[in-house]
Amino acid sequence: MTDPVQPVQAEGTQALSGDPGEIALPSGQVVTLQDVVWNAPGPAGLTLRFRFIAPAIAETETGAAVDFDTAAGDMAWLCQFYALPRLSALGPEPAQIIISLSDRPLRFGEAAPDAVQFFEAYSLTDGRCTVELF
Repeated sequence: MTDPVQPVQAEGTQALSGDPGEIALPSGQVVTLQDVVWNAPGPAGLTLRFRFIAPAIAETETGAAVDFDTAAGDMAWLCQFYALPRLSALGPEPAQIIISLSDRPLRFGEAAPDAVQFFEAYSLTDGRCTVELF
């Protein structure tokens, strides 16, 4: 996918463009992969960031269609069933996976105070994603 918002490429940071295919999540919301960023410093060592566009988390006059508690379940599902199966194609196993949802495409590393974003960090334990306090 040619992403209209290119990630900021800091020294050593690398990114793969996303996939235009829609991913239906357990909550019923649909997301698309914006990109995967690695080699950006992470607190636990090698970190892969899977960044998804999730329009259903956007704030509206009546509230977001998907709140954080619901999105947290979706992010855990994305780590386990989307990110983990793709790790071998991306290089060495990371110490941490970060799943992020944003209501719109955003540049990596740039502040966007008007955007709605959710993040969860996971470590890998026995082939499973284990949520970490972020």
